[in-house]
Amino acid sequence: MNKIYILSLVALLLITGSCKKDSDFLDVPPKQVIPEETAFSDPALVLSVLGDLYNRQRDFSSLDGQPEERPYVIGDQPGWRTFADFSEAFPSENGSSFLVQRSSWDFMEWGMWNYGYIRDLNLFIQRANAATKLLEADKTRFIAEARFLRANYYFEMVKRMGGVPLITEPLTYDYSGVVTNLQVARSKESEIYDFVISEAEAIKSKLPSDVSQKSRATKAAALAMESRAALYAGSIAKYGAGTPQVATPGNEVGIPASLAAGYYTKSLAAAEEIINGGAGGYQLYKVLPDLSDNFAAIFLDKSSVNQESIWIEDFKVNSGKVHGFTTNNQPFSISDEGLDAGRLNPSLNLVEAFEKLDNTYAPIATKDGSGNPVYYTNQLDAFAGRDARLAGTVLLPNATFKGKNVDIWAGYQLADGSIFTSDDAGHLKALPGTSVNIQVVGKDGPINGQEFRTQSGFYVRKYLDPQIGSGRRGRQSDVAFIRYRYAEVLLNAAEAAFELGRISTADGYINQVRARAGLTTPLTGVTFDRIVHERRVELVFEGHTLFDMKRWRLAHRVWDGGSMTVNDLVSNIGSATKRNTQPYALWPYKYYSPGSPNNGKWIYKEVLPSAVTGASRFQFGNYYSLITNEILSANPKIVKQPNQ
Repeated sequence: MNKIYILSLVALLLITGSCKKDSDFLDVPPKQVIPEETAFSDPALVLSVLGDLYNRQRDFSSLDGQPEERPYVIGDQPGWRTFADFSEAFPSENGSSFLVQRSSWDFMEWGMWNYGYIRDLNLFIQRANAATKLLEADKTRFIAEARFLRANYYFEMVKRMGGVPLITEPLTYDYSGVVTNLQVARSKESEIYDFVISEAEAIKSKLPSDVSQKSRATKAAALAMESRAALYAGSIAKYGAGTPQVATPGNEVGIPASLAAGYYTKSLAAAEEIINGGAGGYQLYKVLPDLSDNFAAIFLDKSSVNQESIWIEDFKVNSGKVHGFTTNNQPFSISDEGLDAGRLNPSLNLVEAFEKLDNTYAPIATKDGSGNPVYYTNQLDAFAGRDARLAGTVLLPNATFKGKNVDIWAGYQLADGSIFTSDDAGHLKALPGTSVNIQVVGKDGPINGQEFRTQSGFYVRKYLDPQIGSGRRGRQSDVAFIRYRYAEVLLNAAEAAFELGRISTADGYINQVRARAGLTTPLTGVTFDRIVHERRVELVFEGHTLFDMKRWRLAHRVWDGGSMTVNDLVSNIGSATKRNTQPYALWPYKYYSPGSPNNGKWIYKEVLPSAVTGASRFQFGNYYSLITNEILSANPKIVKQPNQ
């Protein structure tokens, strides 16, 4: 009897040939059953199998709302919800309010342990190696792509779990009742990182150096993975020395400090191979004259003009693979159907992290030196003169989306200091001394406790799709999720160079990223705080926040469980160890005092939304996700995590 292999067939790929467009990965009709020997004799069929393996990669943060594949999924975690954690945003959805009400994270969160997927990748590599009817060039590339996916998935596991069993051949059960040969012990954490790095080196020259290829693995994707993985390993080795309680005696968790420099050297070398053109002509996206619009467009532009994206999870309208990120997070007053909106509200904590154009940090000015309100003629004036990435990442009050202005204000402040507002923008009222009912609060909020309207005073802009219909449930969006991009490569290089004592080199790389954001006065003598800050503002909402804090061993200090005051919020901006446990808001009010020169102007107030009753506490047991009792009982060779 012929063996069978389950395939996700890609209709357009069955026509002819093995040279297919990136987007063809996305046309995935129902599964069919095809004999294995047939599948691995036709490059189009092999590519369809590979397309299924690509689609099964998992990211910590995503746009499509799929839960990570793991043996203990705690509910269906929408993609936007991972962005609303860690006090970088507020979740304006009643079902997600637990994010700001809990006082700690469960040890089981963020875990990943999917050896079914690893087995399928190992089987693909084994069968492709054995195939005799494929052109050697096709065969070489297919195997390199599968090895890339396998290495990237091991990277996703090690950064959550530490050392895991390293299995690179498909294991087979002989039905004898003896399973000891299937029980593999955990490798050292360093050994998993070494595997990812060595695989990247082994396959990089077998992958195309093609900037136009974005949803398939390329040489640049392999090098970007290597640079990030080596950077993570180097940081854990260096900064893990300060948290010896987060380690196991056999180094399944923890990397010796003596290995740090070697990893930083590898990270820098991989990044510089991309920077120097060794993997194609990648460069920062600099297309639009408005720097904020330009930054937002990085995540929208899937054309050949965008030479910053290296590897993406792509989506395609009418293919069956779309996502509801815009549906979930568009401003309410501009939503396509008036049903879904406003769930992800960037926090004031994040907004104030975007520095001024003179390279200094400062809170948004709400009061003058005498404690009096600062009055603004236009709402956007409060944010003028700042890093262009702010308005490219966040929709600020009165900003424009789909040609309309976002309507964000919390009501009127009267001359006596009292607030005149309403529980909904549609509930009109007459101002004191008048008789005509008018709107007295923003259509987009903030109204305390009203879900789907901003509670923080901001909406997200990154990934928000301006295309007509992108916010409808029936259509949704095909904006891509960028897994690796050139700006991160530059920041990897800057950090690795800094850690190796090559400060001027670090300055050069970090200043390229900053200049694109309008920060044209170069930094000299980059510091660790600057490294941490730059990754935060450049890469926020891209899945880096948690893992950066973990690898630097800053997580238990930044999320220390202490409540925040306004003074905590506005002080020490730019410090790597600044407390960030509760998401604050900035509420705009229109000043009402007829006859006053400030009548009709805007003031702002820092507010802690009433739903925020918890304060994030990261425990030592959160540095590595728990390995469940089911896994431990099935394999007694598995060593438990520290602190669990």
